[in-house]
Amino acid sequence: MYFLSFETSTKIFSLALSQDEKVLRFRNLRSASVLEDSILPTVDKVLDSAGITFDQVDGFAVALGPGSFTSLRVGLSTIKAFAMVTHKPVVGIPTLDIIAQGIKKMSFPNVSVGNPFDNCDQICVINDARRGKVYAALYNNKGRTGDYLLTGLDNVMSMVKGKTIFVGDALGLYRKEIEAACPKCLFADEKYWFPQSKVMAALAYQRFQNKQYDDPASLVPLYLYPQDCQVSKV
Repeated sequence: MYFLSFETSTKIFSLALSQDEKVLRFRNLRSASVLEDSILPTVDKVLDSAGITFDQVDGFAVALGPGSFTSLRVGLSTIKAFAMVTHKPVVGIPTLDIIAQGIKKMSFPNVSVGNPFDNCDQICVINDARRGKVYAALYNNKGRTGDYLLTGLDNVMSMVKGKTIFVGDALGLYRKEIEAACPKCLFADEKYWFPQSKVMAALAYQRFQNKQYDDPASLVPLYLYPQDCQVSKV
C-alpha cells in the first residue's frame, strides 16, 4: 500500500510517501508556521517525484502532538479532509512516540557499537511546552512506560531512573539542569530532536497492517493543556 505521513507539530513540517515498509520520498521543511498553502504544494512535489498520483494513495498518517496547536490543527484538518473525501483510512500517531522511535537506531560517540538503547535503561523525550513547562514521556525497550505529561522539568527528573537518553527540543533550554541532575545521562544530537515523517511511517505501517484505523471525524490534537485551551473539533 501507498500512504502519506504528515508531521506538523513543530517548526519543521515533515512529509513522507511510503510503500508498505519502504519510505519512497520524504521532505523536511523548516517554517515559522505550517500553513495549508505549504502543505499541498509539498504533497504534489513528493508524489510527482515518485511517479505516484494522489488517487493511488491508500491511506494517511498524521502526528497528533503535543506541539504547536495551530500547526497541529492545520495538519490534522488537511488529513481529515483527505480521508473523508477519498474514504481512505487514517491513523494518528503521538509526536513524542515518533521522537522516541527515531532515537532507537541512532549512534553515540561514547556508546559501544550497536543500538545505543541496549546500553541504556530509558529514553526520555522532552519538548518545550512554553510557560516553564515541558511535554514529556518515558520509554523503555518495550515501549512507553507512563502517560504523556505536561509538567515541570523537576517532576520529569524525579521519574528518571538509571542510564537515560534525553531527546527533544527542550534540550536547547534545559540541558545544563538535566546534566546536573543526571550525570550519567546521554544527549541525542539536535538532528534527532524533531519528529520526522520517515520515522513516523514505520509506526503508521504497523497500525495499517493491524487495521487499527482512527475515525477521521473524531481525531483531535493531543494538546495536554487544560480543557479551556482546547477545542473539541478540528
